[in-house]
Amino acid sequence: MKKSIGQRQRGIRLLSWNIQWGRGADGRVDLARTREAIRAAGPLDLICLQEVASNFPGLAGGAREDEPAFFAEACADFEPVFGAGMDVPDGDGGRARFGNLLLSRLPVGQVFRHLLPSPADPACPAMQRVCVEAVVEAPWGPLRVMSTHLEYYSARQRRAQVEALRALQAQAADLARLPAAGKESNPAFAARPRPASAVLCGDFNCEPGSAEYLALQRPLPASELAPDAERPHWVDAWAVAHGARAHAPSVGLHGAEWPDRSYCCDFFFVTADLAPRVRAVEVLADTAASDHQPVVLELGA
Repeated sequence: MKKSIGQRQRGIRLLSWNIQWGRGADGRVDLARTREAIRAAGPLDLICLQEVASNFPGLAGGAREDEPAFFAEACADFEPVFGAGMDVPDGDGGRARFGNLLLSRLPVGQVFRHLLPSPADPACPAMQRVCVEAVVEAPWGPLRVMSTHLEYYSARQRRAQVEALRALQAQAADLARLPAAGKESNPAFAARPRPASAVLCGDFNCEPGSAEYLALQRPLPASELAPDAERPHWVDAWAVAHGARAHAPSVGLHGAEWPDRSYCCDFFFVTADLAPRVRAVEVLADTAASDHQPVVLELGA
């Protein structure tokens, strides 16, 4: 497998971007423009895209494009992993899907597609949300990379989804420390790497300092099975890299339809044990290829 510049330097670069199904701030869907904006970000080892559509009718400016296939072809030396939060009839005998696409230049091991909770909140519009997780082989060893997109309208659902992401991290930490027994006669039970160390990225639809932002980063409770063992919790990679400097805005630029002000809602979180590897976090403000801006994380050895 071809090695990227990041790998040769014993580090990796990751990009996270809500691409709004390729719809730019001008209202046009142009996947080639999205592709070129990703390429302009420089060498990447992982690309995590949210709001990726496949054969989905009715999306503004869209023509039912097969976007996972488009980006898989555009990034031919990356392995694609698509997770649909929504998988519904398209009205013509086929399926319409909408979710997150993860593309990895690093070798991919186990893959998980976690549907996030969506408790009833009848006053708010909502859609089913998903978190795509892949175990990749970083230069220093296995690493979990997770890409998600939390609910926009319902704070109740968003809080439940934050708690689910915390629970997933607690579970992974326990399984890494206390793996299940194998069963030699059945390879489906074989032990496979799934470390506690992880990167979590995406559109969290909350701002720095919000209740959800703070809740996600609370220390995890002790495990009942290993009460003395520490479970590495989520920390904001921007704060690791920039200290008290305000987050650069990731929405509200280039005259997009919303919001009416610029702010940050797109983040990279890393488990606390990875904080020393954080080298840089940057919001790429120049592109108008979506209503969100791409965010890039660099991890060192």
